[in-house]
Amino acid sequence: MTRKFEIRWRGRPQEHDYPAAGSYLSLLYPDQTSRALVARLRRAAMVEFKSKDIFRASGVALLGGTNSHVSKDQKRIRAGQKLSPLLLVRDAAHGKVLIADGYHRLCAVYSFDEDAVIPCKIV
Repeated sequence: MTRKFEIRWRGRPQEHDYPAAGSYLSLLYPDQTSRALVARLRRAAMVEFKSKDIFRASGVALLGGTNSHVSKDQKRIRAGQKLSPLLLVRDAAHGKVLIADGYHRLCAVYSFDEDAVIPCKIV
């Protein structure tokens, strides 16, 4: 039988998550747009989605525990440490959700529970 771990969450994203999201978004959008999206993420309300739904909406590949960042987040979960919520952007032009920050956390959480409810900010 697999041992269940409680996945604990911070009440809000950590401050360093926003520049990380901006860095990723600047690869996809002009600087002005990526800065505006990060500003909107800062103001956005917290919401929740199931991990499996975020994967489906984003279309990203699931990384396993052999990925060093996923492994690190899996260790945090086992240790009972709180994870930072995800930062998501709706890409209406392509009909999907971009994981601006938190991709590795999402993969780690999914490896424990695909139905886990994940706190997010989404714009």
